[in-house]
Amino acid sequence: MTARSPSSILITGGSGFIGSNFINYLFDKYPDITITNYDALTYAANQKALVHHKNNPGYHFIHGNICDMPVLTNAISSIEPDIVINFAAESHVDRSIADASPFISSNISGVHNLLEICRKLDIPGFIQISTDEVYGTLGSDGYFTEDSPLKPRSPYAASKAGADLLTLAWHETYGLPVNITRCTNNYGPWQHNEKLIPLTIHRCLHKEKIPVYGDGKNVRDWIHVSDHCSGIVAVMEKGVSGGVYNIGSNNEWSNIDLVREIIGIISNMDVNRGVSEDLISFVPDRPGHDFRYAINPGKIIQELGWAPEVKFEDGLVDTVRWYIMQQV
Repeated sequence: MTARSPSSILITGGSGFIGSNFINYLFDKYPDITITNYDALTYAANQKALVHHKNNPGYHFIHGNICDMPVLTNAISSIEPDIVINFAAESHVDRSIADASPFISSNISGVHNLLEICRKLDIPGFIQISTDEVYGTLGSDGYFTEDSPLKPRSPYAASKAGADLLTLAWHETYGLPVNITRCTNNYGPWQHNEKLIPLTIHRCLHKEKIPVYGDGKNVRDWIHVSDHCSGIVAVMEKGVSGGVYNIGSNNEWSNIDLVREIIGIISNMDVNRGVSEDLISFVPDRPGHDFRYAINPGKIIQELGWAPEVKFEDGLVDTVRWYIMQQV
């Protein structure tokens, strides 16, 4: 299989958690690449994550929203990138439950805009960054595959599923070269504090109550963001047009066990913060809370030769230390 190596990439949502880590990953792997980051700079954006590349001649930034068709069209047509990779999305389930409107706008209408522009300009490639949440929920066993039906159960998941279906439709109807990646829960540096791992670390460091939904037994599969980035690169370089690829690391943790693990890591560190499991506070469960996510990454492993490299125990300790250093 011949690997594709784009020289010019437009990344939407490149100032968010995964997008910024991806840009950093690309520059480390391909120092001479040209990357344009198109981002609306919402509450979840963090420009500090890209500070090492702000003076890189290959890095360019455009402030814009994917829902703004004229600005987006001008950006893509002026750059004529080899590939567009879409990280731009509203992504917090609780916020989607409170108000689904921004999710419908960004995650569906915004993706429609991107697909139409890429189609009209004959952009050679488009990757939609999706989520395992589009598959819905699992019981205590089994795994999602790329052939599993889409059964989203939250407004956020439904909006991402809608974007996936649009992406595949633009491939089938218009022949647009596309890929979709569906990843499990990410962790690592620069994640917004509303997410479980940084929220737990933050609450520990400030000795504040750590909210845990229901009985805490809901299960998630966790992957380090750098492994997610390497998986996207594998799809970018070798993915079959129209192909969907699950990216996961077979690393399942119940929420309560993960929170306890983080508390244990912090309490055992040299900078002993005196934290304990007394900080855990069980709160009413999220409406329609999916019990378990777990995906089979066999396709990307077998077809593209990708494999995760970060051991969770090591990655979690490094992540905790990173967040502690941000507090110093």
